[in-house]
Amino acid sequence: MKSDNTLMKVFLGLYLVVFFGYLLGPLIIMSITGFNSPGFPRAAPWECLTFEWFDVLANDKRIINGLQNSFMVGAGTVILSVIMGMAGALVLTQVWPKLRATYYTIVIAPILIPGVVLGISTLVFWDRINVMLGFSGESFLHNGILLTILGQSTFIASYCMLVFVARLQRFDVGLTEAALDLGATNVQAFRKILLPFLKPAIGSSAVLAFLASFENYNTTTFTFGKYPTLTIELAQKVRYGINPSISVLAFIIVVLTIVGALSHEIYQRRKQLALANGAPVGAVTGGFQLPKFLRGNPASVVLLLVALGGFSTIWFANVYSPETCKAEVREIKRTLQQQRIEEIRRQKIEREQQKLLQGPDIFGPKNRPGDAPQSPGKGAFGSVFDPQNLDKAGPESNNEPAAKNPGAGAFGSVFDTQNLKKQSESGN
Repeated sequence: MKSDNTLMKVFLGLYLVVFFGYLLGPLIIMSITGFNSPGFPRAAPWECLTFEWFDVLANDKRIINGLQNSFMVGAGTVILSVIMGMAGALVLTQVWPKLRATYYTIVIAPILIPGVVLGISTLVFWDRINVMLGFSGESFLHNGILLTILGQSTFIASYCMLVFVARLQRFDVGLTEAALDLGATNVQAFRKILLPFLKPAIGSSAVLAFLASFENYNTTTFTFGKYPTLTIELAQKVRYGINPSISVLAFIIVVLTIVGALSHEIYQRRKQLALANGAPVGAVTGGFQLPKFLRGNPASVVLLLVALGGFSTIWFANVYSPETCKAEVREIKRTLQQQRIEEIRRQKIEREQQKLLQGPDIFGPKNRPGDAPQSPGKGAFGSVFDPQNLDKAGPESNNEPAAKNPGAGAFGSVFDTQNLKKQSESGN
């Protein structure tokens, strides 16, 4: 039994290592590339520790502009999506039960539609509205910020509605009915009873909406106009080449996410501890008192270590200079390059010497007469020994058949048998 439990723990540990390695490995590698000196993001080979890419990121106007637009779009999307999601969830709880399934399907449908389709449909729809209202082409309906907020809210509101529906399933409707029986109006009942109950759902849906808006690309690429968001700027940068400042941006986002998660965990633990000690719910407010929670609260310890590591890194970046290391790396690269050049030259000289020692390949396949069967007699010396040469210089040159002029060949008719007869007749 103990061996089975030990084996189960081993497999569980391996599974967790593989799972978190697969999940967080790319982020860790990308964060490391932000501190390496090469101009292209890479973790190996490691050259020099540097913090210059933080300055490059801070001075990149396109990235800063994209961040500002992303925050504006995210804030607008959060407001619109949370309001529509809450309204949709409240209507879902009040609608006729037989229509509830149909209504739920209609409201959830935008989640299933591809973002590209949502972006195109948003652009076309609001353009038609702009024409119907008689506005000019540069009206507020064509503003990239507003159009992006409208496009993203069409499907992010559905996510928010799911969060509110999950929260409302735990709500006791009798509390609202009791408030109404005691003379409260519907607005008072909503503000005093239902809204405080929905506060956790409001916070969760707001965070979900902001993150979904911040990382959205498919819908935003059709609606941003003159106001590109961070994802649009990053996509455009990738086409023309990137540098490790992108890795620095990823590192900062990861650190902020960790700090936010740890802060929320500390707040929840403090709230649970206060409620366990008999404190009212409304008294659990205010800032964090970290020293009191260092015992028995691992999240506080981790957050404190992250803060100390951040301050230490900032101090070290101000006193550290990577120029000496860069000079050494450049010298090493120059030496290696020179060695490669010398090696190439040596190989070239060796090949030339081997050719000189071997001499010309006069017996090669290109110089053998047998390689030209269609032209017998030709070889390295042309067609000097072609057996047809005698016939070419003979009677064919006088346009006479060979049978009528025997003895003619390459030397004309010198050896013709009729020459003696011609000479004797001329003598007579």
